[in-house]
Amino acid sequence: MAAYILLGRSILTSAFTSTSTTTRTQTSKFGNRLRHVYSAAPTDVKSSSSSSKLTDLFNNRGDKVAPRLRFAPSPTGSLHVGGARTALYNWLLAQQAKLDPSNQGAALQPGFVLRVEDTDQARSTKESEESVLADLKWLGLIWEEGPDNVTDIGPYRQSERMLTGLYQELADYLISEGKAYKCFLTNEELDAMKAAQEVDGANVRTESPWREASEEDVQKAIDEGKGYTVRFKVPANSRVVINDAVRGTVSWEAEKTVGDFVLLRSNGMPVYNYCVAVDDANMGITTVIRAEEHLTNTVRQVLILDALGATRPTYAHCSLILGQDKQKLSKRHGATSCTQFKEDGFLPDAMINYLSLLGWNDGTDNEIFTRDELIEAFELDRVVKSPAVFDEDKLRWINAQHLKRLDMSEVVTYVQDALSSRHSGAGDDLKLAELITILARQFMDTTVAPVENMEKVLGYGLTSFDNLPEDAKEMVSKGYFYNVAKGLIESFEKNELPLPNSQTIDRLFYDKDSVPVIEDSESSNAGAYDFAEAYKVHMSKSNTFKGR
Repeated sequence: MAAYILLGRSILTSAFTSTSTTTRTQTSKFGNRLRHVYSAAPTDVKSSSSSSKLTDLFNNRGDKVAPRLRFAPSPTGSLHVGGARTALYNWLLAQQAKLDPSNQGAALQPGFVLRVEDTDQARSTKESEESVLADLKWLGLIWEEGPDNVTDIGPYRQSERMLTGLYQELADYLISEGKAYKCFLTNEELDAMKAAQEVDGANVRTESPWREASEEDVQKAIDEGKGYTVRFKVPANSRVVINDAVRGTVSWEAEKTVGDFVLLRSNGMPVYNYCVAVDDANMGITTVIRAEEHLTNTVRQVLILDALGATRPTYAHCSLILGQDKQKLSKRHGATSCTQFKEDGFLPDAMINYLSLLGWNDGTDNEIFTRDELIEAFELDRVVKSPAVFDEDKLRWINAQHLKRLDMSEVVTYVQDALSSRHSGAGDDLKLAELITILARQFMDTTVAPVENMEKVLGYGLTSFDNLPEDAKEMVSKGYFYNVAKGLIESFEKNELPLPNSQTIDRLFYDKDSVPVIEDSESSNAGAYDFAEAYKVHMSKSNTFKGR
């Protein structure tokens, strides 16, 4: 046992600690944005050359540390706006790190890591994981390491990492160091403790009598077949302080706030905060950007990292995204999942553009960014801590600006996809997709707008003048519409009204070179507009239509 403890200590300290505090400032154009401070407590325990599973799972990082960021979704549903923004901010900094030549040669390469936190076996599903990964790919937030791109520090699903024995071995190490203990409190005893603390008005936290139990008492309980959890022993009077990149200095009186918390449940299952802390350290994560609702988790994670001698990452907790009613964004506010926005006809680049602005700006009035421009401009220091309000009208406007930047052929491809999703087989009709895109091009703010416009036109229920209500008849007869419509009918009946050739009606929408024309104008190539020109001439000659 003593040999195991010494081996565990030497492995962990060599993997996680350094003898000084190192401040590393990048010198490239991204240097000021990717500045990280790495510090750890000094140690006099020398590295062991012995081989064990821990040496494979906790590699020595070396002196050169490159920025590594991660997105760690729980596969319990779709990827929503808040999660997508979190992934984006992490991805942007990772792209900057990859472009910085000073990061080359680090033991762990800079990049974006995707880790699936699926320890909630009751709610996690393979379908949700596949959906989240598909949405990230649609957004173009591609990861260097993840479930489908495993490196030697994988696997990247926590359920698979549990099978390696990593969490159990580190819990045993913490117990051997006196930083954790086996707790045999029953659920009934915990409930009674909680009730008593609530009556006294105290913070609800576990104060276990097993915290300082002797080895004999612990072994006796084990021999009696009693179940136990492994609890972290929060140091007396401990205070955790972090310098959050968004929220500034944040501190907790740890002992009063959380008490001795669980690392391993009675069935051996590691809890969320324990897994996160271990995995961040193991994967060399240098910066953790996430939603502010995770801020309270930070105290437990930092305590675990400190107990393991691990380097703390830089934390950045972004404010929540609210609906128009200033409540947390949810399904009742409409579409919130990336899948729904995709189906509603939003472009991935427009989504990326809009998501970036939910809590960040570049200090100018510019609101339209390409992906490369965001990588160039994004700075974590400019993320604000006030909540952002989701505005779908603003998203639609940004989507329209990105649509205008696309070639007609690119837009038509998107419209074909929208046609296929709403009308089976219709997307194969390129001519139809082109025609409805031309008609809607000037006002479309999503790629489904041309399809919706087509559906409204073809589904519109026409009625005769005789069937109109009397007030509607009076309104029509007093306006220009009545006289113009009457004149058109008379011209048609006299065979004087120019009509397009039904066999070549698509010529209305293309110039003589078969290029789609967005709108008829003086600058249009009129070679294919013989009908349109004849119609104009006819209308201009008649006093009935002139000026109407």
